[in-house]
Amino acid sequence: MIDSARQEDVLALPEPYREFWEQARAVVPATAMACDPVRTLAWGTDASFYRLVPKIVVKVRSETEVIRLLAVADRLSLPVTFRAAGTSLSGQAVTDSILLVLAGGWQRREVKDGGERIVLEPGVIGAEANAALAPYGRKIGPDPASIGACMIGGIVANNASGMCCGTAQNSYRTLESLKLVLADGTRLDTGDPASRAAFAASHRPVVEGLAALRDEIARDPRLSGRIREKYRIKNTTGYGLNAFVDFDDPVDVLAHLVVGSEGTLAFVSEVTFRTVEEHAHRASALMLFPDIEQAALATQRLKSGPVAAAEIMDRPSLRSVEAKPGMPPVLATLGPAACALLVETRAGSQEALRRQADEIVRIVDGLPTLEPVAFTAVKVEFERLWDVRRGAFPSIGAARRIGTTVVIEDVAFPIERLAEGTVALQRLMLAHGYAEGVIFGHALDGNLHFVFTQGFDDAREVQRYGRFMDEVTEMVVRRFDGSLKGEHGTGRNMAPFVALEWGEQAYAVMRRVKALLDPRRLLNPGVLLNDDPKVHLAHLKPMPRAHEIVDRCTECGFCEPKCPSRNLSLTPRQRIVTRREIARLAATGEDRRRLERFEEGWSWLGDETCAADGLCQTACPAGIDTGKLTKRLRADGRTAAARDLAGDVAEHYGAALAGMRAGLAAASAAHAVLGTRLMSGLAKGARAATLGKLPLWNAAMPTRARRVHPEDMVRGRGREVVYFPSCVARSMGPARSDPDARPLHEAVLSILAKAGYDVLFPTQLERLCCGLTFESKGFLEAADAMSRELEAALLDRSDGGRIPVLCDTSPCLYRMKGALDPRLRLYEPVEFIHAHLMDKLRFEKRPETVAIHVTCSSTKMGLDAAFRVVAEACAERVVAPAVGCCGFAGDKGFNTPELNASALAGLKARLPSGCKLGYSNSRTCEIGLTVHGGIPYQSIVYLVDRCTSPLPA
Repeated sequence: MIDSARQEDVLALPEPYREFWEQARAVVPATAMACDPVRTLAWGTDASFYRLVPKIVVKVRSETEVIRLLAVADRLSLPVTFRAAGTSLSGQAVTDSILLVLAGGWQRREVKDGGERIVLEPGVIGAEANAALAPYGRKIGPDPASIGACMIGGIVANNASGMCCGTAQNSYRTLESLKLVLADGTRLDTGDPASRAAFAASHRPVVEGLAALRDEIARDPRLSGRIREKYRIKNTTGYGLNAFVDFDDPVDVLAHLVVGSEGTLAFVSEVTFRTVEEHAHRASALMLFPDIEQAALATQRLKSGPVAAAEIMDRPSLRSVEAKPGMPPVLATLGPAACALLVETRAGSQEALRRQADEIVRIVDGLPTLEPVAFTAVKVEFERLWDVRRGAFPSIGAARRIGTTVVIEDVAFPIERLAEGTVALQRLMLAHGYAEGVIFGHALDGNLHFVFTQGFDDAREVQRYGRFMDEVTEMVVRRFDGSLKGEHGTGRNMAPFVALEWGEQAYAVMRRVKALLDPRRLLNPGVLLNDDPKVHLAHLKPMPRAHEIVDRCTECGFCEPKCPSRNLSLTPRQRIVTRREIARLAATGEDRRRLERFEEGWSWLGDETCAADGLCQTACPAGIDTGKLTKRLRADGRTAAARDLAGDVAEHYGAALAGMRAGLAAASAAHAVLGTRLMSGLAKGARAATLGKLPLWNAAMPTRARRVHPEDMVRGRGREVVYFPSCVARSMGPARSDPDARPLHEAVLSILAKAGYDVLFPTQLERLCCGLTFESKGFLEAADAMSRELEAALLDRSDGGRIPVLCDTSPCLYRMKGALDPRLRLYEPVEFIHAHLMDKLRFEKRPETVAIHVTCSSTKMGLDAAFRVVAEACAERVVAPAVGCCGFAGDKGFNTPELNASALAGLKARLPSGCKLGYSNSRTCEIGLTVHGGIPYQSIVYLVDRCTSPLPA
């Protein structure tokens, strides 16, 4: 659909943009560009409550591409905006012009000097940088709440901080050097003396202009003193003028001005950070105070103590989570004015941690608390306490009225006025009708986040929001001399108020900085500096009702790193954005052609390339599984005839499996005769001839599985287990190149025999299925019918649930756990081995390196750690390449192979050279892993069988 409509879309572009499109085609691949209505809306959406739809989106992958595209944009006078992860909250990364997207590329990371420094490209996710540093006991300084999704480019562009880094370890303070591309296409490496010298020679007016501003500020004690005072607390409002008082060399000044500049001064192609220590030991305490004043007094005392973090939470924020499972019961008993401080301390040893916790308790001694102050160093306990803090934002999102959005803003007060400022903010929220709003934040830095729900579909609501923001800004600046932005960046929401906070003199300096580095104002215009006093009330994002499964989505983007189609088509956030636009167009009837385009686009972008794996739910603050939406839409789109056909297949499922085995046998025979190269060529040709309708054969295609013969089992060992071989395992045997040629059920029976188990099979095994294959295709009635039949058979064979049930395929077992009678004790392979066989078998660790891939279903069942324990009992070195969902998704690896290829594009490069074997726990996933990893993957059961023997009697 996208390709056939592309000419129509290009012709619809305004003339300068059409010329940009044609010239950009010589710079980047066609697949990296979009100007159609579906992808420009979806790819152009960020986490803020603003919506601007770019004319053109380009996924850039190199510095050279950026330079060449900036040159084209400059010739045509077209504005350009850079986007990393799009988790920014204030409209920093939206545009109605040209959007250059980094996500999916820019992945280089290099640890240096034993972890003391790290070199990062802007597409690296913050948590990935920390994972690279973890073996060295180090981490990057910034620790934003979005670190699992936000990227280094955005972290630098917004001078991100977080709960623990404060003002001492943010991007500005831990920056060592940057590689930049300026608006005119000039490269500058601030860590390279030769590059600095060349820049000073070629850009003398810029260097002299920055030096002049530095000297003017130095000669003005009032202004320089004002700048130093403003950065005593967190402050990301406007440009970082502290660069002029902290550094002397104009290139150093430039580097630190770029930090927090939100893409308005230069493009950051690489950053080198000085890292900070990641303490091995942590302890936390939830301190409860009768009111905000006492909590603020405690914070002032704690400022001098060994405190890593102190998060303040007002009573409404505590109330928003108190009814959730796992919350401390005391929360529900608190009075209306109560306030909490969640305090954490960190140390390099348990003894030091204990001393620090004792010291903190002494510091707050004498202040009235509602409960005795007690620290816990038990991970499960302190994580439960942090769930109180983490739960406030999603609770507001989940409870909001559909059609409204969640607004989260942050301000900072001088620490000595934190209590007064918090109360004033509470009163303003109530006065303007935001009774549901909550306040929490990083108390040690005087940094408060306030969260509330807001509708933008009504002019009166927009006016209410405008009046509220006017009063908030006046209160923070005039009354408390605080920061209008503490760590989220200025964006569009505070751009009209930068002069209010800084005053005209400092604001004029900021304008001169912009004029020096971007004289044509083409880099992200309208962000950070803006002459329109009402820009924060323009281009507000609609949030129409789309579907009950996803209506609570706030479009934060936390889900995106989990999605296997993120670099191919759409992410979960983008799918929701697309469905919302479809719903809006259908409801208004305003543009029938646009609605048709979105519905056509959904077919491939939204449906066919969605793995429906549900991993997005594990990262979503609101617990949304976009895969469920895809399955529901598939179900809603099935015709009665298609549902009847699915019912017939379910009714005669044994025959269907027999047909599948026959097909696999025929393909295997053809492979043996033709060879891999010719077979692959014929398969690709046949698929192309059918316009992608014919599934694609690959070299890892399984052979036909030998049938299970329950009557051949030996009894009398004593222990009992019901074994349900999945229909996938009963039909798909090993591939021709697999090292172990046995069907999976034989390997399972082998380890069970060695462990002394009597194996029971459910009756009528050949016709049984969990229903997953029907569910994933949207045939929910057939899926449920299969589940009911399997449930009855397993209840009968397990003596009503007394005997545990083992299924050899993780995705099938995951569905069974959700669909079958809870009396059944259900296990997938890793789970059963870890829980029941580790003490019943002798494990011999082999001197080899093996790779493991934890399937989506196993991840959702929390089996990551168990998988590693089992594998490490068998092999000396176990690696788990961080690739996420493999994207095979049942049969999509055959029917939509580009999804599997995209999801596993980085797998082969992440496997160490000595790794020859890989293991997982889903037969279809193993096919795709084999193809794209370059080594054979089989079930973890084969590894366990190879490395175990019976224990002595």
